[in-house]
Amino acid sequence: MTAPATTTDVRRLAEDALGWLSDNRAGFRLGDDALDAGGDVNSSWKPLGELAQICVCVRRHSRPGTLLHDTADDLFRHAWRETGDGALFLELQRLEPCATYPLEVYAAFASGGLRHPAYEEFTAGLVRTRSWRQTEMLPNRVLSVLNSERRTGFPPHRAAREVLPTTWLGGLPEPWTFERTAGYMLTHVVFHLTDWGHDVHGVPADVVDYLETWLPAWLDNCVECRHWDLTCELLAVAASLPRPPAPELTEDAWRAVAGAQDATGGLPEVGHGPHGEEVLRIFPNCYHSTLVAAMAATLTAARRPGHGTGVPE
Repeated sequence: MTAPATTTDVRRLAEDALGWLSDNRAGFRLGDDALDAGGDVNSSWKPLGELAQICVCVRRHSRPGTLLHDTADDLFRHAWRETGDGALFLELQRLEPCATYPLEVYAAFASGGLRHPAYEEFTAGLVRTRSWRQTEMLPNRVLSVLNSERRTGFPPHRAAREVLPTTWLGGLPEPWTFERTAGYMLTHVVFHLTDWGHDVHGVPADVVDYLETWLPAWLDNCVECRHWDLTCELLAVAASLPRPPAPELTEDAWRAVAGAQDATGGLPEVGHGPHGEEVLRIFPNCYHSTLVAAMAATLTAARRPGHGTGVPE
């Protein structure tokens, strides 16, 4: 395959995405019902935690003083203030002692240097309980909890290598069985194993070989379906491997993502609705895909030859 004469300016794409996120930071708020038992965590804690995680990733892979780094740092501290500088984690964990998502969100902040000692002291006892170790969840979520324990400073209650074979990706399945649900599960398995692109050697060699073989085809499929959210997650996976794909193997996907990004930097999750209708460019339809675009573009820029920052080995 002949390399294109020019490649997409992924750094600019990431900057534009972070600009949209900054302009729409009001959407990343917990609200007065953040601790309500019947509250919807998917519209409060989940977006805030995702914002914190992507900002940590962008800060790690960009230089202080650059637009990327400084915007991510500003948004990261905005997210922390929304948690009452961590105080809400302690209240939430006391209300739901068996819930793992408070630690999963908190771990993003802890990995970025923002900590709440009282929360960690309380949770240190919880993670040693039989109940915590036996909480039933999908294997990719188990990997999330294990990585969250490690990032916070707790001994992981299991070894990730024991869990990986029980995931879809760890089983090296027939590549034609790839579909939306499997796609999201495999991307998050890689994110947890690599600590969100920080440890590019976190994925075992056989899984790396499998991904190197089939990731380009899956990317083509997602682009054809105009599923921009999953496209960006796969691009982030590509940039998290020990040997990122050659630029020409991902350039078509990057061109498509850049074309779908609007003038404000926002990116819709999909290119059209189930009946072919135009997708409204509103916060719920754009925030996650725009976050992942910022992450994938930043990781890709950091791994490209001559960039000078690279990914920590």
